Amino acid sequence: MDRFFVETKSKSKESQIISGEGFRISVLTPYLVRVERGETCDEATQSVWYRAWDEPSFKVEKNGKIWRIVTEKTTFFFDVKAKKIIKIILADGREIKNFHKGNLRGTRRTLDMTFGAVKLSRGLVSKNGVAVFDDSKSLILKGDDILPRAKCKDIYYFAYGNNYRECIRALYELTGYTPLIPRFALGNWWSRYKAYTQEEYRKLMQEFIDRKIPVTVATIDMDWHWVKVVERFGKEAGVFYFNSLKDKLIYGGMPGWTGYSWNTELFPDYKELLKWLNDRNFKVTLNLHPAQGVRFFEDKYDEFCKAVGQDPSDKAPVKFSLKSKEYTKAYFDVLLRPYEDEGVRFWWIDWQQGTRSDIQGLDPLWALNHYHTLDQCDEGKRALILSRYAGIGSHRYPLGFSGDSAINWQVLDFQPYMTSTATNVGYSWWSHDIGGHHMGYKDDELYLRWLEFGVFSPINRLHSTSNEFMGKEPWKCSKETERCAGNYLRLRHKLIPYLYSINYLTHTEGRALCEPMYYSYDCKEAYEVKNQYSFGTQLVCAPITSHTSAKTKLAGAKLFVPEGERYTDIFTGRIYESGSYTVYRDIEDIPVFAKAGAVIPMYLDCESNDVSLNQPLEVWFYRGDGEFTLYEDDGETLKYLNGKQCFTTFRMKEEGDKITLVISSTGDTKLIAKPRKFSLVFRDIESAKVFVDGKREKANPDCVEIEYDGNPVKVVLEKCEHKQNGEYFEELVNLISKYQLKTHVKTKLFKGLLKDREAHIPHMSEDMSGPIKELRRICR
Repeated sequence: MDRFFVETKSKSKESQIISGEGFRISVLTPYLVRVERGETCDEATQSVWYRAWDEPSFKVEKNGKIWRIVTEKTTFFFDVKAKKIIKIILADGREIKNFHKGNLRGTRRTLDMTFGAVKLSRGLVSKNGVAVFDDSKSLILKGDDILPRAKCKDIYYFAYGNNYRECIRALYELTGYTPLIPRFALGNWWSRYKAYTQEEYRKLMQEFIDRKIPVTVATIDMDWHWVKVVERFGKEAGVFYFNSLKDKLIYGGMPGWTGYSWNTELFPDYKELLKWLNDRNFKVTLNLHPAQGVRFFEDKYDEFCKAVGQDPSDKAPVKFSLKSKEYTKAYFDVLLRPYEDEGVRFWWIDWQQGTRSDIQGLDPLWALNHYHTLDQCDEGKRALILSRYAGIGSHRYPLGFSGDSAINWQVLDFQPYMTSTATNVGYSWWSHDIGGHHMGYKDDELYLRWLEFGVFSPINRLHSTSNEFMGKEPWKCSKETERCAGNYLRLRHKLIPYLYSINYLTHTEGRALCEPMYYSYDCKEAYEVKNQYSFGTQLVCAPITSHTSAKTKLAGAKLFVPEGERYTDIFTGRIYESGSYTVYRDIEDIPVFAKAGAVIPMYLDCESNDVSLNQPLEVWFYRGDGEFTLYEDDGETLKYLNGKQCFTTFRMKEEGDKITLVISSTGDTKLIAKPRKFSLVFRDIESAKVFVDGKREKANPDCVEIEYDGNPVKVVLEKCEHKQNGEYFEELVNLISKYQLKTHVKTKLFKGLLKDREAHIPHMSEDMSGPIKELRRICR
């Protein structure tokens, strides 16, 4: 079972180690120390794979029972008797004794059965500059074996101060970096818990094609296999082994939860369906619930029994096992591989049966995530799964799904915070049931706000339960909502080149797509805007997660613009200078902002689900000094590891009324079609004289078209006139005109305000005065 072997460098170097009676200290970096009590471990664990990646200089000063471990940046005070770190002096001089105070939290296993904000686990970054990771219960990985661990204490002390990105990069060096996910995963996902027939599913996906709504991942939930197994196969089919009492209570009445054989009543020719989907660029994933093992009615039962050494004649269930290497190998080779060969790209591992397995201390969720990922790598595929979070190190097994969320505003309001905060444990590829999974009520506005967030979240996966009236198809909403939802789904697809480039930064530098604002700005305001986050290196998002006002038809979100920064709303064009705001938008707009100097590469075509290389690109620019590197490879295979990758860099410099843009490429430029159409759009330039490689162009700055062949191109805009916010009085009239009030009440209420542009805002409800305050601030 060599494919489950992980090549690690887990043993610390001798120069890193300080030993004493009953303890061992490893100095891993100038900011990171490991302390072991009891039996020590030089092997890789479930979480930690690499320890020999730095050799920091340090000295040990022994003063009685307190040893001072002094690195070039940090001082750790170790109590020899207690065998633990009791105090840390950070590089900035702060003295920290409480290692949990100020912790900025991490994430959690699932949002199943939650209805709003819930507690998150501790993260590895903290406002006080110190965080602790306890790896004591993590099992040992030795070769392809998962071994129990003697009782011990194995604690890592992260003392990176408020340099949060460096802290998370250290976590990745310790545990392994996030894999580069396939490009198709960054498009729109369709998923629904529903017993589709083959023809219904084909018709649905054709409907997306006909409506020009791009979908790249087609999910078929558990009803792809036999579910009503007792009705079809008799009472014997209801017999299976329970892994726990909880498992028995929850799933005892649902014997068809696990299955590996296509339901041929619903899918009479599933191979034809898989071919049809693959031929139209849909990547297919199927749902798995492995807990109930393999039973006699499965197509591969006899073959599976032979592989594990069990007699199939008595029709006894083959118990799910992680201890049995034969079971694990047959699970992939006998049950899953044939379907992969027929067109299933990856698997949705829906493990819900607790944390116990037949290996003491081994969480079967973690093991399945681990084995599925390594099995795909062994097959030469770029690994991808859909599963739940299983603790520190789970970022090695993307993607995550947060479980069955209730349909309400409180859940939506929590998800932006949860998504960016997961960065604090390195878990950057969360997906949610966009639109909510179950319960709640039909609310087109909630659906659309959720979808707007989904477009500007790591993975945009629409999902819902089996209720016939809960489908997330845009055309099952009002015409206005359908139009807006379709436009946002097209926008998500359009953004894939940008998203894929950030995906590469996540893989190589540990830079998450969604980061809390305090990663970039260590100031009070950055910690207060919990639902505002960086969306890659160029954009900032502040999703609206509350109902619009019945009077203003607007809803608000908190926005912080850091000192010296300028944000431009990519939808409204409104410009925001440094400060704190409540920004208001109607149902069609989510507050998304481009930083000064932002460069955003996108597909020109957003009406098909094509994610292949060499499509024409549309690139948005926002004035200022900026740089962005577009990363490209084939998007699917591992050829990028052998240099089959191309980097196209856009460098922009602003000097007075002149902007200079240079486009150049490195790497394997043979990947680029020659020539390739680039539509360059300068979004906040009203007018300018445009020169391409010294030649005057007739094009306006909002559409400069070039044919790019990989050689450097220089675009110069001279005598630029910048776009500005609208005149306050005109925008004020437009705003008030939209207010849903009796005309005479509106006239009386705003009469003084219209006469005197500097007048105080009259007495009115906050949801009405707020938008006026916003206008006044940005138009001053």
